[in-house]
Amino acid sequence: MPDVFQVLADPTRRRIVDALRGGERSVNELVEVVDIGQPGVSRQLAILEEANFVVVRPEGRRRLYALRPEPFQELSQFVTAYRTIWEGRLDRFAAELERRRKSKDRKEKRP
Repeated sequence: MPDVFQVLADPTRRRIVDALRGGERSVNELVEVVDIGQPGVSRQLAILEEANFVVVRPEGRRRLYALRPEPFQELSQFVTAYRTIWEGRLDRFAAELERRRKSKDRKEKRP
């Protein structure tokens, strides 16, 4: 399976993913939204499909694309694991800044 970060690193694919957040769209609808030609959109959709980010549903002659929730849930779990590390560090950093601000305020108030 391709690396999730490599798949989402491409700005065109991110625009397609963003456009699909609102629900199913055809290739032609995506062409209008992402402002590149149909061959480019189709190529990016194939990459997203291969990486299991999108699912395709045929409807007559059209093919409708929709996001699959699983890769985004996995990405969320990955980021959440690191968020706890950074939140603790940022909380300690904020506390230190506040301590220094109070110390500076006390020094400035002395006669």
